[in-house]
This record gives sequence, C-alpha cells and structure tokens, in this order.
Amino acid sequence: MRHPAASLRSDDCPISSERCPTRIGIGVRFHRNPQEDPHWAWERSHRPHTFPQRIGLEVEEIVKLVRLELYNQGVFCGAQAIRWKMEELGVVPLPSVRTINRILVRHELTHRRTGRYEPKGKAYPAFPVAGPSSVHQTDFVGPCYLKGPVRFYNLNTVDLATGRCAVEAVVSRSKQDMIDAFWASWQRLGCPHYQQVDNEMVFYGSPTHPRGMGHLIRLCLLQGIEPCFIPLREPWRNGVVEKFNHHWLQGVLHRAHMESVADLRRENQSFEVRHNSRYRYSKLNGKTPLECMQASQVPLRFPAQEAPPQAPLPKPQAGKYHLIRFIRSTGRLNVFGENFPVPPEALYEYVRATIDVAEQTLSLYLEGKVIDRYTYRLR
Repeated sequence: MRHPAASLRSDDCPISSERCPTRIGIGVRFHRNPQEDPHWAWERSHRPHTFPQRIGLEVEEIVKLVRLELYNQGVFCGAQAIRWKMEELGVVPLPSVRTINRILVRHELTHRRTGRYEPKGKAYPAFPVAGPSSVHQTDFVGPCYLKGPVRFYNLNTVDLATGRCAVEAVVSRSKQDMIDAFWASWQRLGCPHYQQVDNEMVFYGSPTHPRGMGHLIRLCLLQGIEPCFIPLREPWRNGVVEKFNHHWLQGVLHRAHMESVADLRRENQSFEVRHNSRYRYSKLNGKTPLECMQASQVPLRFPAQEAPPQAPLPKPQAGKYHLIRFIRSTGRLNVFGENFPVPPEALYEYVRATIDVAEQTLSLYLEGKVIDRYTYRLR
C-alpha cells in the first residue's frame, strides 16, 4: 500500500514550498531541497556545534605549556605532575587529572621520554640497609576477591637486605587485623629497625588528629621499631615491595584456585616458603633469601610474646618515627595534614622529619644535618 505522504508534491506542502515532511514513525523528517543543495544526499555529521562542559582554550594552552616545560626540565610530565604544577601557579579553574589526560591525548602529547631515567641530583634520605631486618618495606594489596565472593587484603613485607618475604591475608584493614598481620610477619622475619610504609590512613591514623599516633606507629614504638613514611604520591620509594606485589599476584592470586580464606592462607604459606627457599636474585649474587640470611650470621630480634597485643594500644612514652617529604614552592612540610614552614634552603629538596616522642620535638634534616626544630606536643 502506498504511503499517503508519497502523493504530496512540494508545491502542495502546507508547511513550506522548499521542504516537504515525510512521517517517520511518530516524528517528521524534512528533506533538503535538491535544487538548492547539489550535495543534498550526502550524510552530515551529528556532532554538536558547542561543548559547554569542555575546558576553556586558555587553560588548555596552559596544560600544553606546563607539559612542555616539565618535559624540557627532564622531570615527570604526566597528568598528575602537570596538575600539581598548575596548582602551584594558581590556575583557575583547575582541571582534573582525567581532563588533563584528555587534552594530552587530543594533542598527541602522550609520547614518553626515551632512554633510561637519569637522576637530577636531588639527594634522597634513604634509610641505611646495614644487614638483615634493618629495613622492612610493607604494603597492602587489595581489596582482592575470591570466588564466593570473599573480599580480602594482603599485607606483603620484604626485608631489603635479604629479600625474605612475609605475606599475610586479612579480611579487613581494621586496626586489630592490621596489628595481627604485622605481628605475624615480625614473628617470621624478625623485628626490623626501620618499618617503611606509604601514607595510607590505616598506617598513620587520621588527618583529623595528626598528633594522635595511629595504631601502627604505637605498635612499632612499643616494640622498639622506628616507623618511616615515604614521600606523598611517590609509591616508587617503596619499589621493592611494589615489585614483589606483582610476584605475589602471579604466584598466588592468578595461579591457584581458592574459595575461602583458609585456602588463601594455605597458598600464601606455600608461596612464602617457595619464595624464600628457591627464588634466586642477582642482587644477592645468585643466593636465595634464606641462603643470604644464613650467610650473614646476624641474630634477629623477635617479638617478646607470641600473641599479638590487643587494640586500643597505649600511648608510647619513647621512640622516634620519621617522614620523608619533598618540599615544593609553598615552603611547607606536610605532617599527616598539618603544615609547618621550612627554611628557604629546603625548597625543592627531600627532607627527613623525625618526631622524638620522649622530647616532644620535630627535627628537620637536610642531607643529614638538622636545619630546624619545632616543639611537637603529641596528643
């Protein structure tokens, strides 16, 4: 049956003599006049003419210039580094990391610098690795999931001197689960002199109470261990345990079939024994972690009791804990959300802030020398 609109001629159209409507479903489509437009049959783009949510062209140009400046300086020039620099410059509106990434992709500015990274002479106050259990690096992996589903976290610890590892699965990152996991790791690896972690809130406490000493700080100080916190937003400073996390993922989570926490802990134990007794590292001259430990003949110190202490932990009266920070143009030292002014010579340098619990002081070190000291009343 012929459509009723097909019998209409252009001069009979009540709407226009140039365009005649044809009913498509419940809508009306207007045909272009072939006499005025020789390309009337060509498909046209449906792309909108305006983009109200797109960042302004001025801010987009600033992103490109900042990226070029950072690239020429030979420093990190990714989206996050660009955003930090724009924040220092006071750019408003400040685009998000995702928006900066889109701008870089749109202008094909995502190519990486070729060749190996060359340090630019900024001295990093790393803690000395004098022997077994001098420094432990620890990190949480997760949340991860097993079939069931079972949600869990894995606390991975690596001894920098020997490469020995300890892996502990916990169902949550509550204060007691964290205490239990660290305690079990120390019972197998020994208590370190320095316990190095990143700046996750579960480790240091709360930014609302920066001087309250979180449960990990209290646990370490009560055992004669000095906790250390790496610079903000620099996970590569915990590079040994970060790389080990990939070994653990490939050797346990992506390899074994597990349906319960009991299965996970059994596989964790098997992986830990296999790693410490069979993995050989070039940095250890081809020795396994256990062979390196035995060759050192250094006695280890273990926790005094088998059962872990129960939260809440008492406030320590002695000990030290450390933070490593990179001082930017603001000239401020960030101590768990609380800011302190620093001397001009510390600008664009790595400093170590040491908090002495007994003396209630915060000392600032630059290249091993004290450059400032503050009164730091712990609460």
